[in-house]
Amino acid sequence: MFPLKVIKKVKIHIIDKGGGDTFKYFSVMTLFILSSICFILPCNLISQDAESIIRKSEEKIRGKSTSQSEMTITTVRPTWQRQMSLKGWSKGTDYSLTLITSPAKEKGIAFLKRKREVWNWMPSIERTIKMPPSMMSQSWMGTDLKNDDLVRESSTLKDYTHEILKDTLILDRPSWKIELIPLPDAPVVWGKVHLYIDKTDYLQLLTEFFDEDGYLVNTMVVTEIKNLAGQLLATRMEVIPADEEGHKTILQFENMAFDQPIPDRVFTTQFMKKAK
Repeated sequence: MFPLKVIKKVKIHIIDKGGGDTFKYFSVMTLFILSSICFILPCNLISQDAESIIRKSEEKIRGKSTSQSEMTITTVRPTWQRQMSLKGWSKGTDYSLTLITSPAKEKGIAFLKRKREVWNWMPSIERTIKMPPSMMSQSWMGTDLKNDDLVRESSTLKDYTHEILKDTLILDRPSWKIELIPLPDAPVVWGKVHLYIDKTDYLQLLTEFFDEDGYLVNTMVVTEIKNLAGQLLATRMEVIPADEEGHKTILQFENMAFDQPIPDRVFTTQFMKKAK
């Protein structure tokens, strides 16, 4: 026990937002306990909320300003497989360009996002198509991904509410389970989303996508984590439909670069027609 003479009170000057000044008295013991809590538990963890966690995890994927990527997408079916190679450029959450580089049949097909507008360039018919919101829920190029999963017309941060449901363990990594519920009239595909985010490196290790009735539609599982672009990243993911046995889509990132300058002209319908 502390001697009574140690437990003194100190006067704290508090500036009132209404314009007045007030003074309150706190015991030295109270101030000591509060400061000790911040010492034992880092204050950034105390203030951690679902939105800031998701923002940090998005920066792992997109970078703080820009990202460039090369990846392969393999569509797996019970009797066949098909592989595509892609390049991607993004600036923040409003601008992205995805270009298919192989196979030859699909080479040159491009998808451009400019804020809420999404465009598709089809070189075989030399036509640019503005994709309506209704197309966002359709399969992207015959994979288990939706158009919105790739071009991300919707925003994980802007179009959903966020709530930490519980702490859990994914791939032996302590993680948060966070529930995303779409805002009214938000242009989203999913009825809700569950994100499982690693507490140490803010990696999105597992994502569950549900329809408007609450039924699980797709699960995205990270199967490989390694150093890429100078940091630890989820480099291989599998998208597995809930009700189609033997179906899955594998995303494998080959190269990444973050926060390097990308000219604004890259995110135009003119550039998407000649991107390489």
